[in-house]
Amino acid sequence: MDPIVHNYKKLAYKGKTIFSKMVLNEYQRFEKYFQENEACFMFIDDGSILLRTPDKTLYFKSGDGLLAKCGNYFFESTKRNNSDEKVSLITAYFYPEIVTKLFDEDIFSSNYQSNYNATKIIVDKLLTNFKENINFLLDNPDVVDEQLLLTKLKEFLILLAKQDNAPNVIDFVSSFFKPYEYDFKTIIEKNLFSSLSLAEFAKLCGMSLATFKRKFEAYYHESPKKYINSKKIERAIQLLAIPENRVGDIAYDCGFDTIKSFNRNFKSKTGKSPTEYRKNSD
Repeated sequence: MDPIVHNYKKLAYKGKTIFSKMVLNEYQRFEKYFQENEACFMFIDDGSILLRTPDKTLYFKSGDGLLAKCGNYFFESTKRNNSDEKVSLITAYFYPEIVTKLFDEDIFSSNYQSNYNATKIIVDKLLTNFKENINFLLDNPDVVDEQLLLTKLKEFLILLAKQDNAPNVIDFVSSFFKPYEYDFKTIIEKNLFSSLSLAEFAKLCGMSLATFKRKFEAYYHESPKKYINSKKIERAIQLLAIPENRVGDIAYDCGFDTIKSFNRNFKSKTGKSPTEYRKNSD
């Protein structure tokens, strides 16, 4: 379910959002809302949020910074019951066609490649001051013209390059638009016990659903639905052997959306409910 957006404000250059701020709530998982080929940086101004990348899930809390290259991601709630989940974000967007205007050198001439698609950035005093400045401009858009907007964007990129320890700002910016390539099996195995739908798995792999299913069966010689469900039940059986593990927690940890769904799939695979299976195993 897409989040509900509150208090949305933005500063745009030629129709493209450069800086924005918003409050999001009432969500469980949603696809990144920056949909073009841009990279972005987010200040987590309040609350917390998860970012699911192809190979890991990152946790961000108030005061953290998130740097994400162009790529496929999902934002997720940090709570199982997301009714009161809320996060405030201040975001900068980096479009290749705009970033190239900011520097005299060709940003695409660099061969530099960072080994991540998304990472946590320490928000130091300089970045905090920059965030407060952008927040002021978002609240007072009448003082902003195109030149000021581009100047602030370039300033921000220089600050971030120092945080990233890249050789120089050109290399740093160039790496935004070179997504780190993940092995197909790595993406599957790293997200096996999530509650991702097959369509979301396909999106994370950068494929159509039909292509994803074909590639999955070529690798695993089994349909993705059957394979993933089987692995989840295998893990659930292992967790049921530990008396301290509650059935509801096991369902969540194995990637089932609800206990009802867990019970149905478990019984279909083993012939018993999780509770019955545990009792018979004692």
